[in-house]
Amino acid sequence: MTIAIVLKGYPRLSETFIAQEILGLERRGLPLHLVSLRHPTDPARHPIHDEIAAPLLYLPEYLHQEPRRTLRAWRNAARLPGYAAARTALAADFRRDPTRNRIRRFGQACVLAAELGGAVTHLHAHFLHTPGSVARYAAMMLGIGFSLSGHAKDVWTTPQWDLAGKLADAAWTVACSAAATDTLRTIAPGAPLETVYHGLDLDRFPLFTDSRPPRTGTMPDDPVRLLAVGRAVGKKGFDGLLTALAALPPALHWRLTHIGAGPDLENLQRQAQTLGLSDRIDWQGARTQDHVLQAMRAADLFLMTSRITADGDRDGLPNVLMEAQSQALPVIATAVSAIPELIEPDRTGVLVPPEDPDALCAAILRLAADSTERTRFGVAGAARLRERFGSGPGLDRLAVRLRDSAAIPQPTGVPNANARAA
Repeated sequence: MTIAIVLKGYPRLSETFIAQEILGLERRGLPLHLVSLRHPTDPARHPIHDEIAAPLLYLPEYLHQEPRRTLRAWRNAARLPGYAAARTALAADFRRDPTRNRIRRFGQACVLAAELGGAVTHLHAHFLHTPGSVARYAAMMLGIGFSLSGHAKDVWTTPQWDLAGKLADAAWTVACSAAATDTLRTIAPGAPLETVYHGLDLDRFPLFTDSRPPRTGTMPDDPVRLLAVGRAVGKKGFDGLLTALAALPPALHWRLTHIGAGPDLENLQRQAQTLGLSDRIDWQGARTQDHVLQAMRAADLFLMTSRITADGDRDGLPNVLMEAQSQALPVIATAVSAIPELIEPDRTGVLVPPEDPDALCAAILRLAADSTERTRFGVAGAARLRERFGSGPGLDRLAVRLRDSAAIPQPTGVPNANARAA
């Protein structure tokens, strides 16, 4: 008996929350098999990926790249008792989404069902869009259940008709924030939905207990150290951050470190050059979690400038915010999506409206000049994180859900989480 975890890509530097969850489920005794729709593209991997023991199956990223494998899988899948139902579901979906991508997802589901069908008793997909489609079709073919985990872009940019069908068919769905759960409930009011925070593995992020220097930006040779971590994409709002930084008074000395890769990185670097900020910014690109942790310990202030893009895309509850708070690093963030579920304004951090460089500039100026207030926010944020956002309760709840759905008995020596999850 095995639970297949369907992922869009694995491993990914930007999805440590998924790796944390997989490892946590393994440690709770669940037998897992990872299924990835794409091969990795990142130049490095986090150490946590090397701790995960689950076998990994890569599906054909594009069907024409592996025609023999795809054809063989289709022939075998067509003999499965649920193939006709899956084909009917595909036909209904294709009428509304007549794209090659839709056919590709069905072909990938055939490969999954044909190559893993004998061992899998439940499918669980991270992200509601393409991984959710593959899991749904494959589960139909195999005559087993599937569940879904919703996050951010998949919740707010997937067509509502597509979401409604998957949520109705799924055995259950979890979302990683109350904001995402509320949105999904408006789309599928009768579907079984639950909020399960990823939280943070606090053993992996021990509290930073050293005191930070009381920098206030008055010394040119000891500037206030600002940190921003995230992919260079529109929803992260880094262009607005650069605009806000350019408006800071010349008398304030600061330096920004940005960690993250992405399609907009070169545009951001050009914008920084145009604004005369290039000599104050260290663009570090994608880095491992250990490197990010060290950068957080060296920083004075963390900046998260999320926004809602024109197509509705936005962050959910960025794990990197929790990572920053685990290190007692004070944060300034925008009040978007689930971020206010973590940050209590003027108690555990500062929230500003999105798309408001003036408000962001004022908040940076305020905290850059006041090391005492930074310390107060950092300490309070770390305390609330440890009280409310540890990963243990969410993992316990998810393990119970998956174990029950896959009919996997509780292994000897693994604590039963039902009492804690009730």
